[in-house]
Amino acid sequence: MAGWLGERPGVVVIDADRIARQVLEPGEPALDAVVGRFGAGLVRADGELDRAALGRIVFADPSALRDLEAIVHPAVRPRILAAIAAAEEEGAAAVIVEAIKLVEGGLAELCDEVWLIACDPTVQRDRLVGRGSPEADAEQRIAAQEGFVELVGPAASRVIDTSGDMGATRTTVEAAMGAILGRH
Repeated sequence: MAGWLGERPGVVVIDADRIARQVLEPGEPALDAVVGRFGAGLVRADGELDRAALGRIVFADPSALRDLEAIVHPAVRPRILAAIAAAEEEGAAAVIVEAIKLVEGGLAELCDEVWLIACDPTVQRDRLVGRGSPEADAEQRIAAQEGFVELVGPAASRVIDTSGDMGATRTTVEAAMGAILGRH
């Protein structure tokens, strides 16, 4: 959905997941910390992190996921803040921060609106499997997000349910963004 919004002129999308991947590239201190916590076996021969193997570990163990987040989030936050500042300096019409940990990471208070994107777990699982995730991995990822709606819901200014047809979802997202841009 953020990709759809990023198609609009003047709209800048900051993808926290992409930034999280960047802070775990070879030579980055966060990668060294992840290897220190989870083991050198997670580094492939080319020096890259085996993200799939790490995902299997952290989505099966809430404590391991918390440890990973404690390493990655402090590295991601300053990069998100710098990207927001750069977008504002360039006069962006809107800045979209796409982040699953927007509320927990303290970034929601920087936003004019917080959108909660919700999806029926069965539909979510089917979509993950349809994109090539093994069913067990999809189930682990969904289980790791349990309670997400209840946690983020109170901070949300809009809730967009993506369980249905993607065309209808896109229409809803486009209308919401149009309303926001119309106010400014």
